[in-house]
Amino acid sequence: MKKFVKLLPVFLLSALLFLSSAQLFAQGPPPPPPGGHALDGNQPQSGGTAPIGSGMAILLVMGAAYAGKKAYDARISE
Repeated sequence: MKKFVKLLPVFLLSALLFLSSAQLFAQGPPPPPPGGHALDGNQPQSGGTAPIGSGMAILLVMGAAYAGKKAYDARISE
């Protein structure tokens, strides 16, 4: 009985996560746009032109600073 009581929260949590993800996959495609405009049907998404170079540079600098601090702290603690 104690084993069952210990496994009950794990089972409930996994069931909750499974059911919530099933709801996410159950959504259908978006409805078509209303009539009255020049384009028919769904149009492909435009975009994807955001520059990622500056964001990558920021991440690289932050990663190098973090690694440098870790190396500095490791050297000080020796």
